[in-house]
Amino acid sequence: GCGSGVLAIAAAKLGFSSVIAVDRDEAAVEAAARNTALNGVDADISRLDALADPLPSARIAVANISEQVVEAVAERLSCELLVTSGYFEPYVPSLAGFRRLRRRTLEGWAADLHHRE
Repeated sequence: GCGSGVLAIAAAKLGFSSVIAVDRDEAAVEAAARNTALNGVDADISRLDALADPLPSARIAVANISEQVVEAVAERLSCELLVTSGYFEPYVPSLAGFRRLRRRTLEGWAADLHHRE
């Protein structure tokens, strides 16, 4: 989920428009809303369960979630590009319908960029 909203804030500050952030935890949604407001950025933040509720479509999606959840969420996303992170370097996600383009690692953590096939 969106957690404290750090990725939504970064996306908005990098110039992405129509930033959407979701989390199933109400406290996270409240924190993200508070933090985006404090940082002067616009984001649509809502409470929903990425494993069960309909997800908004987007050209680029970012999923900073555990390896146990990333594959299940990825198959539910309607996006062209997907950035996944939140898991350790040895794990390499195998996402149905996506091709991995690039990987970055830092201090044992990994992030991958995927393109919809």
